[in-house]
This record gives sequence, C-alpha cells and structure tokens, in this order.
Amino acid sequence: MRILFAGSPGIAVPSLEVLASMDGKGFTFAGLLTNADSPKGRSGKPEPTECAEAVMRLSAGRLSENPITILKPQKLDSDIRSKIAALEPDLLVSFAYGKIFGPKFLALFPMGGINIHPSLLPKYRGPTPIPAAIINRDTETGITIQRLAEQMDSGDILVQEKIDLNGKETTASLNKIMGEKAAQMLPVILEGIAGGTLQTKEQDHASATYCSLISKEEGLIDWSLSALEIDARIRAFNPWPLSWTTHGELELYILKAEPINSHSPSLNMIPDFKHPGRVLGKDNNMGILIQTGNGVLAVSELQYRSKKALGWKDFLNGARNFIGTQLG
Repeated sequence: MRILFAGSPGIAVPSLEVLASMDGKGFTFAGLLTNADSPKGRSGKPEPTECAEAVMRLSAGRLSENPITILKPQKLDSDIRSKIAALEPDLLVSFAYGKIFGPKFLALFPMGGINIHPSLLPKYRGPTPIPAAIINRDTETGITIQRLAEQMDSGDILVQEKIDLNGKETTASLNKIMGEKAAQMLPVILEGIAGGTLQTKEQDHASATYCSLISKEEGLIDWSLSALEIDARIRAFNPWPLSWTTHGELELYILKAEPINSHSPSLNMIPDFKHPGRVLGKDNNMGILIQTGNGVLAVSELQYRSKKALGWKDFLNGARNFIGTQLG
C-alpha cells in the first residue's frame, strides 16, 4: 500500500515517523504533502514546516537516489493533483495539514483517506480542538481516527481513544501527548485497512460542536473573567498567541499562572481590592497575586514584550513598583 501523508505542524511528526518506520513492511511512504514554507522568528526567513523538516531528516538516512518526495503547494489545484497522481498513492493519511480536500483531490486515492483529529468527534470539529478543550476546562479529550469526508471532520469513525485531563495542561504539553498517542494508534489502523478488517461508526452529526481559528487578539486578558477562566485561557494560548495584558504602555505576557485558593493565608495579608487587574501582592510559594472578576490569580512566570521570560521573583527585582499597579 502506497501512502501519501498530509501534515504540517509538530503534532503530526510522530505519526509521520511511524509511517516511515513501516516503509517496506507492506507499506510505502509515497511522499509528504505539507504547507508552504512560511516566515518564522525575528529574521522573518521562510522556513519549512516541522513535518517537512522531519522528512528531510528521514530522507538523509535513505539512499540519495530515493528521497521522500515533499510537496508544498499554495493550493490544491490541477497541477498538484497531477504531481500526486504520479506518485500512485493508494491511501491518504492526514493529520493537521491545514487545507480542505475536495472531491477531485480525494478521487486520487483508490483506498480513500483517513484523518487523525485530536478530539472525541463529533465534539470540536475544526482547526483548534486542543485549545478548545482546555478553555472549556474539559475533564477528558481524545484522539479520533476517521474516514475522510468532504465536510470537515464529519467522516465515519474508525477508532477513538480517550485522554484524561488534570486541568494543568497547556496546548504545548497536550500537543505532545496527542501526537504520541496518535502515533501509537496509527499502525493498527493501517494494517486493518490493508486487511479489510476495520469497521466504521457513523458520527452523531446532531451532536457536533465546532471550534475556529484563534487570532492574536484573543490573547488579550479580560481581567473581569474569573481566575479559573483566565488560567484556562493562559494554558490554551501557550505556545500561541500567548496571553497578554498591559502594564502602563508596555505589553506584558502572562506565561504561567494558577488560581489561588480563597482560603490561602496570603489573601489575609493583602488589601481587599475589588478592581480586576489590580496587582495585590505576592505569595512566597505561588507568585504575584492579581485580582480577577472572581478570585485571585497567582502568576509565576511573565515577560515584557521583546524581553526574556522571567520567574516572578526575578521579575519583581526588576519591576520594584509593580505591586499595587493596575493591569489592562
């Protein structure tokens, strides 16, 4: 079975690597379809996706005359369909590729396609299911491997596995967990497809919920929200777009925080302010205390824009008049 893998960010790399390890064992890694190079870092220099970088590493270990084909189209037009047809793929495996597959594209694959989606479908169809689960403070999420369909994330389910959440996850940490779990699940699915032994389950479309792309502006902290809600958004927006507020005219990123227990002795030592965003004081174990619309948030790591990230003690050493100020 010849397989074309479609993926772009780091979450898909473990599955890509598993597919490469199966090459020659009844499966052939026919090529990678990934997003075009894009500007990254302060230099703004275009760089390949993390999946493209992984394939270049894998290709370096192969015979030079047999590298893995990498395709980076801006759009899935007739030109790219011709290039994919020349690879003679049987099956498409997609994980966080970033573009919608139309009927002409899917027709290139005699055995159809499968999609790896990091949620328990039909919950959180769309591009940001991991941040959505964190923002909504879900107690569980999971991985779904489904058949590709023309409507986004609506295909029949091949397998699902649940993952418990403890309320401390960030999008960065949960991406890693999801990527590794998907890679563990993929070989059994591919072998089942090859052997024709898999059964599918139709989604309950009436129960579908959706998530959308996140903008940088959504990282702006609304201090009138509760400490629990702000904490969830800080974790959901790590590593991007990060949660931020203003301190005077400066942009200030809040990188790590947690709600403080209302019975904490530290709260008895500070004034009873009622202004969301007011910096109340500090807790020697938890960090800088900030009033929210409901409860107090303890911030342990923060960063002024264009400066390095600091633990709260080092930050206060450089911002001695920070306590008592109003953020936002």
